Amino acid sequence: MSAKRIGIAVWTVAFAGCLIGSLNLGTRTTFGLFQTDILRDLAIAPSDFGLAIAVQNLMWGVATPFMGAVADKYGSMRMMILGALLYAAGLWVMGTADGLVGFHVGAGLLIGIGMGGVGFGVVLGAVGRRVPVEQRSLALGVASAGGSFGQFYMAPVGQALLETQGWTGTLTTLALIMLFAVPLAFLLARQPLAADAVPVEQRQGKTAGISLGEALGEAYRHVGFNLLTLGFFVCGFQVAFITVHFPKYLEILNIDLRIAALALSLIGLCNIVGTFVCGALGGRFPKKWVLAWLYALRSLCIIAMLAAPKTETNILLFAGAMGLLWLGTVPLTSGLVANMFGVRYLSMLFGITFLSHQVGSFLGVWLGGYLYQTTGSYDLVWYGSIALGFAAAALHLPISEKHPAAATA
Repeated sequence: MSAKRIGIAVWTVAFAGCLIGSLNLGTRTTFGLFQTDILRDLAIAPSDFGLAIAVQNLMWGVATPFMGAVADKYGSMRMMILGALLYAAGLWVMGTADGLVGFHVGAGLLIGIGMGGVGFGVVLGAVGRRVPVEQRSLALGVASAGGSFGQFYMAPVGQALLETQGWTGTLTTLALIMLFAVPLAFLLARQPLAADAVPVEQRQGKTAGISLGEALGEAYRHVGFNLLTLGFFVCGFQVAFITVHFPKYLEILNIDLRIAALALSLIGLCNIVGTFVCGALGGRFPKKWVLAWLYALRSLCIIAMLAAPKTETNILLFAGAMGLLWLGTVPLTSGLVANMFGVRYLSMLFGITFLSHQVGSFLGVWLGGYLYQTTGSYDLVWYGSIALGFAAAALHLPISEKHPAAATA
């Protein structure tokens, strides 16, 4: 294939992954805007809402390694299409729910499983297998930035729809929008594989030498992989807590809901830059150092926000600063997994780290709702986020990016 055609294929893959990610995370970002109306209309408590979104995060994490393993073995297109259909169904069920059970089924179970198919594990695995190694970190950064791009455009779209259609109509409209992921999945998956995504044995006409189970065993014996997985827990805790509870936190401060939507949108806008830059930095410097700095800077941003006067300007400055650090962990973490083990089982192995991320997301969302209901404040969760950020920075320092011996062989 000519260099020009390879370049076109690389950018087609990157931008298709970017758009799928934007639909996934962008839609999810709007849920916090509906919280007040849903609590009123369904007569449920903040902890009930928080538990449903927490279950969503947990199901997303549980589904990701399984869908990733199927995508690694049989192809990513089927999993992305299945994920998009389940996500759309979950939005519809969530929007038509008339009680707590229906809300949990739609918002928690169906959307959570659907995210496993259109989330980072499957999408970044598909992108990584179709991009040459020298361009992989940048392409993963572009694809990861899709979540930020979605947050940028979906937060104001969600707010506008909420004002005209109410939360039930808005969720039905979002379900239809989610179906655009189906043709994008087809476009991404039809691009050719990169040379190193095809095992040497297969290129030589022999039986592949390392199985999925053997790759899994190598990962769990790799100390760096386990540290990376623990660190990713912190990312999930921080990001999910802010995404779901930041609008309510601002409401307590008597700051208009439009500022909350603007803050979420600003996080997404700045993270388009931040994720792209982190992906590029990961191609030039050791990824573990970039990750360590990113987690430490997150904690410093939260400290500054809590210490500063709670003005609209300061809230937006915090949103912009956090946006620069928001999803930069994703291309760096997935890139580290690819460095350690190659891209053949990237969807499954990154899915395992992502399960840890989503356990953190579950706790961040659930604890946010529980502690607010019991103490009337989010302060304890903010303080916990600060401590976890510094702990994650320390966890990344001893990580080795080298291949385990068996995988190299």
